[in-house]
Amino acid sequence: MNSSRRVFFNPTSVPGLRTKRIQTRDFYNAGALKRVGLRRDGCSARWRGVRKESTETGEDQTGHIAAKANEGILFISAETTLAIAFTDSWWKKHIGDAVARGIPDTVPMKVTEILPRLKDGGAFVKFEHSPEVTLKEIEGHITKYLENNPIKPWYNPFRRIRSQLVIGKPWLEDLYRFPSRRLKIEFIPMSPGKEAAELSQETLYSIFRKYGKLAEITSQPSDSKIMPKYAILDFARIRQCIMAKNCVHGLKVLEEAGGGASGTQLRLSYEQKVKAHVIRDWLVNHPRVVIPAVAALVATVTVAVFDPIRTFFIKAKIDHAFHIKDNRLYKWFKSQANDIFTFRHRREEDVSLGAIWADRREIIDQIQTWLMETADTFIVVQGPRGSGKKELIMDQALKDRRNTLVIDCKPIQEARGDSATISAAANAVGYRPVFSWMNSISSLVDLAAQGTIGVKSGFSETLDAQLGKIWQNTATALKQVALDHRDNEDKDANLNDDDWLEAHPEFRPVVVIDNFLHKNEDSSIVYDKISEWAALLTTANIAHVIFLTNDISYSKSLSKALPDRVFRQISLGDITPEVAKKFVITHLEPESPSSSSSSSSSTEGTLTTSQRREDLAELDGCIDVLGGRLTDLEFLARRLKTGQTPNRAVTEIIEQSASEILKMYLLTVDKAPRKWSPEQAWFLVKALAANSELRYNEVLLSNTFASSLAPDASNGEAVLEALSAAELITIKTYKGRPQSIKAGRPVYAAAFRLLTEDKVLRARMDLAILTELTKIETKSIDKYETELAMLGGLPSQPREVGPRVQFLLGKLGASQRKVEGWEREMGGLKEVLMRDY
Repeated sequence: MNSSRRVFFNPTSVPGLRTKRIQTRDFYNAGALKRVGLRRDGCSARWRGVRKESTETGEDQTGHIAAKANEGILFISAETTLAIAFTDSWWKKHIGDAVARGIPDTVPMKVTEILPRLKDGGAFVKFEHSPEVTLKEIEGHITKYLENNPIKPWYNPFRRIRSQLVIGKPWLEDLYRFPSRRLKIEFIPMSPGKEAAELSQETLYSIFRKYGKLAEITSQPSDSKIMPKYAILDFARIRQCIMAKNCVHGLKVLEEAGGGASGTQLRLSYEQKVKAHVIRDWLVNHPRVVIPAVAALVATVTVAVFDPIRTFFIKAKIDHAFHIKDNRLYKWFKSQANDIFTFRHRREEDVSLGAIWADRREIIDQIQTWLMETADTFIVVQGPRGSGKKELIMDQALKDRRNTLVIDCKPIQEARGDSATISAAANAVGYRPVFSWMNSISSLVDLAAQGTIGVKSGFSETLDAQLGKIWQNTATALKQVALDHRDNEDKDANLNDDDWLEAHPEFRPVVVIDNFLHKNEDSSIVYDKISEWAALLTTANIAHVIFLTNDISYSKSLSKALPDRVFRQISLGDITPEVAKKFVITHLEPESPSSSSSSSSSTEGTLTTSQRREDLAELDGCIDVLGGRLTDLEFLARRLKTGQTPNRAVTEIIEQSASEILKMYLLTVDKAPRKWSPEQAWFLVKALAANSELRYNEVLLSNTFASSLAPDASNGEAVLEALSAAELITIKTYKGRPQSIKAGRPVYAAAFRLLTEDKVLRARMDLAILTELTKIETKSIDKYETELAMLGGLPSQPREVGPRVQFLLGKLGASQRKVEGWEREMGGLKEVLMRDY
């Protein structure tokens, strides 16, 4: 191998395999030794008679340096960065210069060999000396000289060269081992078969302290079975550790120095303080710090990366940017195709609903006026299901408004599980991407972390927090949509965003919350979050909010969000019989455009010649039975179009409604939990069949509601609210308090009468009510008898006890008479059930 080749340091290579090249350089001797001629060339020195090895494996590649009589070895440390990036030839050149500058002329020694240690950032210097001079004296001369005349290499001006005498037997290796601040000291016997002594910390301190400050000395644990015995030394600096390792390795400690009877040899090696997997181990061993930090990092990345994307998609849903029906090209094709395709079904609906919108024009104008005002409160449209609330708002009041957002609470409330609820809420506002499935995984991680470290990690978030994020992003998008209308040339351009939104209510988006309080529960997180979010939108002038609800108790939920505001309320009832009749007739008109237009201009209740049917004379009576509920009227119109007569169609509608009432409210086949008992539902059916309207408090005072034995139906007011939410009944209010009870739908009144005409059903349900009443009175009798027995057991009967005894006896007799009368009625009802089918 060419000796002039530039070879970079490679720990896995064996430089000793290269051909040795002994360089003869001029060097100097001092004292009694003969001086060799010295010649300096610039800043470098050249010596003759000095051998510099390029290998790092010692003499003859044995790994050791032999020091004979009158010979010694110095270790000179010149660099703490270890010069790994330097080449072998460069390092030999500059370490020679460092040795020449670090050994003064006055020292009585002759340098015979220099062995560079590239990995340790220094070199071993082998020298000869006269017998009159000891190694300690030579070391003292050099150390004092370097202290008085610091030598700093140009490539490391902050470190000075240091020198120490080698007192052990150095081991020169080129293994893949690098210096560190920690030394492992193994105690080896000096002779095979002997036993080495474990040096104390005091002995180790006295040996190694002169090489630098020791940070810690750690002895081998007493219960450790590892052989050979060892100790760990931690130096304050890596340079000091390098010096100690190269100078002390192989030191033999005799008995008088604490090395035991047979003596002990020290074998030194670097111990890496930073292990290969220290980062991984630290992360695993510190979960209380790592897991919350990772959770915070994930949250930060999510907010920084995904929130702008989600806001963009929500804005697109609000302003209908991706809505194909608002596209100009689509509108052009639609206008061209109108001559070919008539879109009859849609035209029929428009014509039939036109009569209803004309009847409710005042309500539509009122809503549009409210949307132009700056009042920060809710608009609530309440009405029974099928009264056309959503069509009134979306197709009429908001017909010409572009920036609208409809949130349907029904799929959100009916979703099962937190993940499904989050996904439904996100779909309602266009919030994407949404990782609802991550909520379940995060919950498992959080549960595992809580079991491991005792506290929650913060990975998982509650449903409340997740919904809060969705509504917060939606509020941001709504505000951006509203501010898109702002013009720098406007007269209000100098206003800030909040003042500008307050001054321009016409540019605020409209949020329509449909099916509010659908399947409402006492502790519904969904409705609470929606109410709080809607209050934020209105008070901050970000958007107008319209609630569409079937529940008459909406004020309880909304008042929590806006306790200091008065809601703007609109109650939609059933349409009048005249408008209902016109609605049905327009459904029966021919499907041609000309006839449609003519029908819309026809007078109320007047039919064209092509529309006359002999059976339409029955329509007035059918309308009185069905009432003005739009869903029932549409059902009637569809049956009439199939050829049925009005009376036959109404009869089938009543029978179908009766079957629904029987299955949903009266029978107990369905095991789903209910908040009412079949006896309470039958009580209302029977009472409303006889009277179109009931007093609210009178129903509450009845035994069936006041003393029900069903555990879920003991609270009469809760039962009535549940039946109202289930649409069996409708509760009307007066000045905020419940006043009266009517059938949930007009057709239900006829269905109630049909159900009570069924003798078998009536006997069965009356028997159930009487059985429950008998049980209630029997419990009362037992209570009276118990108290009478207690009073009768008194040793003396005071005069004051007499009225109480008479009162109890009267109650007991009245209850007994009631039970006897009910028993007779129950006997007759049982005969009906045994006789009739």
